Amino acid sequence: MTYVLLPAIWLIVLTVGLPQLSETVYTPSLPDIAKSLQTSDALVEYTLTIYLFGFAIGTLFWGKLSDRIGRKPCVLAGLFLFIVGCVGCYLSTSITELMFSRLVQALGGSIGSVLGQAICRDAFQGPALGRVYSAIGSALALFPALGPVVGGFIAEHYGWQSIFLFLIAFGLILAALVFYRLPETHPSERRQRSSIKSVAKQMFFDKRVIGFGLIVGGCNGIMFSYFAEGSFYLIEILGLSPSNYGLSFVAIAVSTMLGGIVSKKLQAYRTSQVVMGYGLLVILVGAGLFSLLILLQAVVSMSNPLLIVITVASQMTIMFGVCMTTSNALAGALVDYKTCVGTASSLFGFIYYCIIALFTFGVGNLHDGTLYPMPLYFLAIGCFMLFVKKMTIQQAPINLNA
Repeated sequence: MTYVLLPAIWLIVLTVGLPQLSETVYTPSLPDIAKSLQTSDALVEYTLTIYLFGFAIGTLFWGKLSDRIGRKPCVLAGLFLFIVGCVGCYLSTSITELMFSRLVQALGGSIGSVLGQAICRDAFQGPALGRVYSAIGSALALFPALGPVVGGFIAEHYGWQSIFLFLIAFGLILAALVFYRLPETHPSERRQRSSIKSVAKQMFFDKRVIGFGLIVGGCNGIMFSYFAEGSFYLIEILGLSPSNYGLSFVAIAVSTMLGGIVSKKLQAYRTSQVVMGYGLLVILVGAGLFSLLILLQAVVSMSNPLLIVITVASQMTIMFGVCMTTSNALAGALVDYKTCVGTASSLFGFIYYCIIALFTFGVGNLHDGTLYPMPLYFLAIGCFMLFVKKMTIQQAPINLNA
């Protein structure tokens, strides 16, 4: 029997978190990037969409490769490619160059999502896996929320290109930590050749997997749609400065962390599926109140500061629910795929990142310079996820010991 050294949870969180951070750290600069590169707001928003599509493609590649050669070499190779993409973003002088570099960045950064999950499933089982996934779920929601805080400060003081210098430095430090501190969790004697076609066929007809994928995609679709549209919403329409826009994410990050803490505590006496349901209800309440108040301001005039408070408070509520929902959906999605976890993680990541990209593409198409599309779009996604849960995920409790 082969024993696997347990990886440090903080290192897994950083590996998962860096590419998530890079998705949103430049969002406070989107209006400035549009002006600097002399392009439209929609095209700049699509740099987030193309990143997510690149992420989806990368997940297919890294998981399958890591099943064959191990997790650690793939993490290091992915980080190298991520850094190359960051250099390209820093040097970009046109929207085309920026989009291509963001694609390269995403192909490398996707190792964080797929291999972070694979490493967790290699090393942890049973209740410990649920606890680790609560930390991973917090990272998936927290790092993107912290991105605008960091990016807003850097952009306002040093320019939007400097954001990518920050990511290069972060990537280099993480690569060194992985090289020295991450053990190989998938030793050679465990490696099997699994057919991606057969695993894909099994997952395609697995109603629960599709349901979990749609829910994870929907949660992150709301989150990244806010990152794509929020800078125009709060900065251009409501007059918030880029640095204050970034600081607003401190409150959102705190709310996200609280969602992870509450989720972890509830898991002591509730199944993951029940806790996920609670999270979906919180999302629906937050999006519903957001929509109602924004529609109401068409009748009862509200000041910009009040509208800013309503927007941030609503997003805090939504992100609280997103963290509860995402961590439990990820924990329950692949419990029946232990023998091909790398390949299954790749396919699952591909599914939900394609869904996220489609949702962010949708909010870009709805952008019309008014306050109405975003909250109503979030409400529609929240209703969609509740419908998916009812139709695809059975009421039997999720067994994390499987």
